[in-house]
Amino acid sequence: MAASMLGSAWGPLRLGLPGLCRRRPPGGLWARARRLPGSAGSGRSVAAASGSGASGTDRYCMELLRKRDYEGYLCSLLFPAESRSSAFALRAFNVELAQVKDSVSEKTIGLMRMQFWKKTVDDIYCDSPPHQPVAIELWKAVKRHNLTKRWLMKIIDEREKNLDDKAYRNIQELENYAENTQSSLLYLTLEILGVKDLHADHAASHIGKAQGIVTCLRATPYHGSRRRVFLPMDICMLHGVSQEDFLRKSQDKNVRDVVYDIASQAHLHLKHARSFHKSVPAKAFPAFLQTVALEDYLKKIQQVDFDIFHPSLQQKNTLLPLSVYIQSWRKRY
Repeated sequence: MAASMLGSAWGPLRLGLPGLCRRRPPGGLWARARRLPGSAGSGRSVAAASGSGASGTDRYCMELLRKRDYEGYLCSLLFPAESRSSAFALRAFNVELAQVKDSVSEKTIGLMRMQFWKKTVDDIYCDSPPHQPVAIELWKAVKRHNLTKRWLMKIIDEREKNLDDKAYRNIQELENYAENTQSSLLYLTLEILGVKDLHADHAASHIGKAQGIVTCLRATPYHGSRRRVFLPMDICMLHGVSQEDFLRKSQDKNVRDVVYDIASQAHLHLKHARSFHKSVPAKAFPAFLQTVALEDYLKKIQQVDFDIFHPSLQQKNTLLPLSVYIQSWRKRY
């Protein structure tokens, strides 16, 4: 791989699981997955009015995550019991917003859906959520943990701005998008866990940016099949690569160098997040379990020499539940 803009940032990935053969963690994630968490807290009258019941709305959020955000589903299963249903609600809210862009044929319809969620958040903070499962569960999470409205609105606003089918002008623009969506979601997740800590916030910021960058990379083959490319234009221009190169699924060295630079930036953010490891409260670690899936992807793409279209990158990691569970047991991120 030729020297590239962020090449020095890469270095060996921390992907081993030392001690796995020496000690066996108790129980298993699959056992926990079979036990659906019951609902707790307020919202009885609203849920009854909706005709679904509290456990129904809780189960709806879980199923939505299991189908649309499997990695988030696995991580949420390992939250403390008192925070689990709220974690499902938050991530279900994020899924609802994330799928708007790909599920509408016209931007106007997307804007209408975003407006619905803006009004929903306003209504939630006025104690009058609409009779929609995710809205009901989000309302209970807000009541239970006194969640900051600003972070919820920031996620909606950023997703709304992103309805335009435009590539990111530079890596900073992609990072800003990730900060306002993924990092904001992590700030709310820390509130659910009762964590108010500056070091945890710094780690959340970097992990959220890494998540946004990796998500952009992972989605490139799908977007390419729809004649769209969203990778940062500044890095593409640096290596003399056009959008058409990605649409043709080119495996040229310059195309791989673009992917290398972008993946390196995600790796850098994970490295920065871990620099706060000793200062972050242990009870914040469940919020950061998604680093397992991020590292898994970065390891795979490194193994295929940054060929973003390699078939192995589209295969599901059947050992991910075990890896997430072990990371949770080891109290690491």
